[in-house]
Amino acid sequence: MASIEEVLTKLKDKAKPDQLEGMARYRMVTLKRLGVSIPNMRKMAKELGKNHNLALKLWKTGIPEAMILAAMIDEPEKLTEKQMEDWVKDINSWDVCDQVCMNLFEKTPLAWKKILDWSEREEAFVKRTAYALIACLACHDKKTEDEKFINLFPVIKHGATDERNFVKKAVNWALRNIGKRNTNLNKAAINAAKETQQIDSKTARWIASSAIKELESESVQRRLRK
Repeated sequence: MASIEEVLTKLKDKAKPDQLEGMARYRMVTLKRLGVSIPNMRKMAKELGKNHNLALKLWKTGIPEAMILAAMIDEPEKLTEKQMEDWVKDINSWDVCDQVCMNLFEKTPLAWKKILDWSEREEAFVKRTAYALIACLACHDKKTEDEKFINLFPVIKHGATDERNFVKKAVNWALRNIGKRNTNLNKAAINAAKETQQIDSKTARWIASSAIKELESESVQRRLRK
C-alpha cells in the first residue's frame, strides 16, 4: 500500500509547471498546483485502487491534483455528510469542484440532500458544487426517475440570478444536462428555461437562452430520438 509521501512524489514526477500559465487562463487556481493532467491522475488512481484513509490524507495537502486524486480513490460507501461538508469548504477551483462531484460526491445517496443544502449557501464554490452535482447526476445516474430531476427545476431557477461566473455556468450546465437525459426531460427543461427567461435578470436570461439553444438543437433532438 502506497504512503502519502510516495503518492506525492509520483505526482511531482508527473508535474509540468509550464502548463500552469495555461491553466490560469482557464481560471483554475494555480496556488500549490503542480501541473498534472487528468489522464495521468486517472492512471495513478487505477494503480492505487480505492483507499479511504489515503484519500483523506491527500485532500488535506491542499494541492489541487492531490485533492482530485483523493476523490478518485476514495470509497463512496465510507463518505459521510461531515466529510462532504469538510471537503466542500476547501474547494477553491472549478476543476477541483467538478472532478470531486463526478468522481465521488455523485456516487453517494447523500448527494441529493447536499444539492438542496448547498444551493442555499452563499459561498461561490459551495453553491457551484450543488449545481455541478445536478449536472453530474443528470449525466451519469441512469436509474433515477424523471420526477426527481423535475423537482430540481425550482433549485435551478433559484440559482439562475447568481451573477458569479463559476455559479452561473454550473446552473446552466445543470439545466442542459437534465434536458439531455431523454425526450420527456428535454421538454420539461425547455419549459423550465422559458420560465427562467422571464426572470428580470440578465444572468437568468443568459442561462435560459443558452440552454434552450442547445436543447432545441438538431443534434440534441436527433440523439434523443434514437
